[in-house]
Amino acid sequence: MQRTLLEAPPEDGFDFDHKIRRRGFRLLAGVDEAGRGPLAGPVVAAAVILPEGKDLPGVVDSKKVPAARREALAEEIRQAAVSVSVGVASAEEIDRTDILRATLAAMVRAVGGLEIRPDLVLIDGPYTLPLASPHRGVVKGDARSLCIAAASIVAKVYRDQLMHTYHEQYPDYGFARHKGYPTPEHLKALRRFGPCPIHRRSFHGVCLVKDAVYGPSAGANRP
Repeated sequence: MQRTLLEAPPEDGFDFDHKIRRRGFRLLAGVDEAGRGPLAGPVVAAAVILPEGKDLPGVVDSKKVPAARREALAEEIRQAAVSVSVGVASAEEIDRTDILRATLAAMVRAVGGLEIRPDLVLIDGPYTLPLASPHRGVVKGDARSLCIAAASIVAKVYRDQLMHTYHEQYPDYGFARHKGYPTPEHLKALRRFGPCPIHRRSFHGVCLVKDAVYGPSAGANRP
């Protein structure tokens, strides 16, 4: 599939989407992910189609929004959107392939779940996807495209909610607080309890603990 990487300097505000629409792409889907860096849990991607001309004050890159505000914005996005879809790749899939392939697979699933086929899919980052719809990678897209920023918030909130659920299943690790990222608390719990079923055993921080607990010859399927 052909794709174009958009590397122009960042636009003022989110004028980027308006300029793309003026090229004839009226129905835009933004795609972004959450959870590439953690040692545990899935990577989650979201795809969001917003109506043309829709203004969503406060919607920016999810990393710049406090958690409580993200949740409120995610609900506003879902209510305003033409279509929203989420795709997930599990820790097992990440270990079986790698984090980039799993991330791209989650993005494809998110786009595939949209109720309406977009004219153009805008992907955060320099990526290409096996999509039937035209698509473009947008460098720093979550800071330039409202659709991508909306997707980043939906993906982040969805993943955080999943990690709260995992916290209930595996309370020793503190997933509700750090969401699987390699904080001192998380690393301490890993050293004490070893990896649990949602840890990414191919990730360096988990491998070190697994080897210390089970020995360097321990297999990938070892509990």
